[in-house]
Amino acid sequence: MQQSMLADCSILLLAGGRGQRMGGQDKGLVEWHGEPLIAWQHRIVRALTDDLLVSCNRNHQRYAAFADRVVSDDEPDFPGPLAGIRAGLAAARHRWLLVVPCDAPLIDDSLLAGLHAAARAEPNVPVMVRRGEQWEPLFCVIPIRLASAIEEAWRAGERSNRKILLSLQSRALDLNENDPRLANLNSPELLSEQKPPD
Repeated sequence: MQQSMLADCSILLLAGGRGQRMGGQDKGLVEWHGEPLIAWQHRIVRALTDDLLVSCNRNHQRYAAFADRVVSDDEPDFPGPLAGIRAGLAAARHRWLLVVPCDAPLIDDSLLAGLHAAARAEPNVPVMVRRGEQWEPLFCVIPIRLASAIEEAWRAGERSNRKILLSLQSRALDLNENDPRLANLNSPELLSEQKPPD
């Protein structure tokens, strides 16, 4: 895939969570088959954008090796992924912000290209991955122009990325219910069960 295909996208890797299912460990830095989870994603996304962001709330220096810039929540106590997305929208340099959670190391460039193509087809609305009836709100593309609407919803008390994006007429990128690229390795058990890509 050529870099130019996502040249109008900033990419945000979400690594700012509390890591509760990992016993409080910083999830993006948890080792999986010899590398931190974030490294698997970095390998896929690095060539696709010149504006790679990582949202993190600790270990900033370690994450800096995997990003052009790191961003952090503007509120304490890990207020959730939407806080990281807000920080990404504020920092992004391109037309869209493509978001991926750090505990999904099996993403590939065709998944990201599919999100990007869906965004280009309807450039003024968000795009979220959907598996069957299940929305996956942390796999999404958000037009930067919607940052103010998202900020308004945040200030009104909304903390669900899914609800906000649906209220903004989000379109779906429909994938198979069992699409392995969406595997969410957010516990030690899931990490030990999942094999890396070939």
